[in-house]
Amino acid sequence: MLSIAVCDDEMIECCNIAGKIKKILDEMKVPCTIRQFYSGREFVRSAGNFDIIFLDIIMHDLDGLRTAQIFRENAFDKILIFISSSRDYVFDAYDVEAFQYLLKPIDNQKLKRVLQKAVWKIETPSQEFIVVNKERQTTKWFLNDIYYFEIRGRMVEIHGANGVFSYYEQIHVLEQNLRDKGFFRCHKSYLINLKYVDVYNKQEVILDNGERITIAKRRYAEFCREILAYMRKNGGIL
Repeated sequence: MLSIAVCDDEMIECCNIAGKIKKILDEMKVPCTIRQFYSGREFVRSAGNFDIIFLDIIMHDLDGLRTAQIFRENAFDKILIFISSSRDYVFDAYDVEAFQYLLKPIDNQKLKRVLQKAVWKIETPSQEFIVVNKERQTTKWFLNDIYYFEIRGRMVEIHGANGVFSYYEQIHVLEQNLRDKGFFRCHKSYLINLKYVDVYNKQEVILDNGERITIAKRRYAEFCREILAYMRKNGGIL
């Protein structure tokens, strides 16, 4: 059963959104429980283990972005959906790994599409991986666990949640194999996982773990297109 939180400091709005979510999930035959919160502080203090969180951005006392930052400190893998009457916070929402950004008043069909995508993501988590060989040993690396690849001569280093692993590979082969998998070659020496991009400018990318990766000047425009496409697919504005 899905556990869902709806946080909006306007009580009537919060109830309406919760009602819409319940109706759509009932039609999808997805069992759920929904809790309503009328402030960011109330939500943060609840310590609930929610699968999907709908969070208003413009709230008194503790705004939605700060609420999300606090929430993300302990629940990085949960689905966070922002709701707002303004488009001004779209890129800020990306900084806390928002899954979607819905504009008020929320259209029922758009809400349904978002819920369908969220349920699918929860029920079918990505398990894609690559298999690498070194010194007669075979190792499996899940793509979601890889921050970036670094090219050092004839060697490729995998930097990820499980540390660093180096092996022999041709970068153009690796790049081809990871096409449409959320990776981008921002520099001749780096192939990064767009999932972990936190901040970027014309000179570098800063990942969620604080590492800084150089962006080649000639690749910056393409990088911007790729990261925006990734955002639309995984956490864009509707």
